[in-house]
Amino acid sequence: MSVQFNHTIVPARDNRESAEFLAHVLGLTVGAAWGPFVALDLSNGVTLDFASVPAASLVTQHYAFLVSEEEFDGIFRRIQEAGITYYADPHGKQPGEINRNDGGRGVYFMDPANHGMEVITRPYGGGAN
Repeated sequence: MSVQFNHTIVPARDNRESAEFLAHVLGLTVGAAWGPFVALDLSNGVTLDFASVPAASLVTQHYAFLVSEEEFDGIFRRIQEAGITYYADPHGKQPGEINRNDGGRGVYFMDPANHGMEVITRPYGGGAN
């Protein structure tokens, strides 16, 4: 068997709030709670397991999602409709813009637990085809 990434725990102030936020933006469905976790299944078999933790123990993480151009259109529309602040860069220096790195499109935004979320249509170094 080859090594595959299966799941990760995403710390949140409120596991359900964070899972539902990201599910809405990405156009996914939140799974059932399992113990202290609320799961969000991604199409490549990876699960994000959101867990509520004390706010003082939250450390900002970065999560990047590779999507198709069509999926990006829907995601970006939902970001705009929800009034979520977004950026073209990870440092927040280009608010209200998207990037066109490697011939694709990308956008950054924060989730309710202050994690940096990124959606891209081309992997870094992928170049334009």
